[in-house]
Amino acid sequence: MAKIERIELRMVDLRPKVERTDAIQSFVSQETPLVTITDSDGARGTGYSYTIGTGGSSVMRLLADHLAPRLIGRDADQIEAIWHELEFATHATTIGAITSIALAAIDTALWDLRARKQGLPLWKLAGGAKDRCPLYTTEGGWLHIPTEALVEDARDAKSKGFTGSKVKIGKPHGSEDFARLSAVRKAVGDGYEIMTDANQGFTVDEAIRRADRLRELDLGWLEEPLPADDIDGHVRLNRASPTPVAVGESLYSIRHFREYMQKGACSIVQVDAGRIGGITPWLKVAHAAEAFDMPVCPHFLMELHVSLTCAVPNGKYVEYIPQLDDITTSRLKIEQGMALAPSTPGLGIDWDWEAISSRSIGEFEREIRQGG
Repeated sequence: MAKIERIELRMVDLRPKVERTDAIQSFVSQETPLVTITDSDGARGTGYSYTIGTGGSSVMRLLADHLAPRLIGRDADQIEAIWHELEFATHATTIGAITSIALAAIDTALWDLRARKQGLPLWKLAGGAKDRCPLYTTEGGWLHIPTEALVEDARDAKSKGFTGSKVKIGKPHGSEDFARLSAVRKAVGDGYEIMTDANQGFTVDEAIRRADRLRELDLGWLEEPLPADDIDGHVRLNRASPTPVAVGESLYSIRHFREYMQKGACSIVQVDAGRIGGITPWLKVAHAAEAFDMPVCPHFLMELHVSLTCAVPNGKYVEYIPQLDDITTSRLKIEQGMALAPSTPGLGIDWDWEAISSRSIGEFEREIRQGG
């Protein structure tokens, strides 16, 4: 039984390659905590998570001061036991973004370690439902982008075989959103999916009004239309909307997802491994969604989520937003608009350690070893 002997902590700040704006914010920074775990056999696993510009320092202090030291001497293969112990250790501060982001970095490292030691790619170790999934793109659909550019990007994605494009909504008046989306629909035709994302920018009544206005465009889904903690508002909207309602990127507990599914507050589950606390709870949410006949279309993290989406039978789409190009040598493999699950053992992410070293923020670098 190999015991955990060393944990290395780092954080890099990755600036998005394109300007990213939505209904409530601009996304200009991506703090990326990295956790590398080494066991007594000398095997290593690396995991990660992310913020969208704030909270990274708090995540790193939580990891260094409270979570990582608890791993020393533990059997690295007891992933479920470790996850629950760490969750309980932080229960007094409740489950929220900071805790879940920290848990995710550790949990993904443990899964990477397990998969590497077993010589299996993550998608097979976690279920092995299929080896590829349809891909849709978000990078050309940000709120500030002119309509003509939205159309051009959607046409280009369609020509490459992508399944769909996501367009941010939340312009001051619904007529503006309708005009932008109408232009895209006219350009790509009826056989191409158009997803929309409001980033929690609407009230219930405004969301119902806009959903009704957009009915004729046959949209793939309406994502995060309301504040994530307004479950009753989502119930009202989901009952009234002709378009499926998608939620998940701002939910941090499997129990939050349970409530949404039980109450009929959504139709599509967008669970994010970096927000839910890692692969361990991600799989639980995905299997629960299967019991409700709901598809899983995870948010962001395409380099990790391609494996998880392929692991489960109800994994429907992978979201194309390049995230890790500056610190990895691997790239998402795409064939005819399909994202291919990696074939190499582990998460399928090849880290560029030289680039990581040059980008690491010194004050957050930490090595925790057995005996000191």
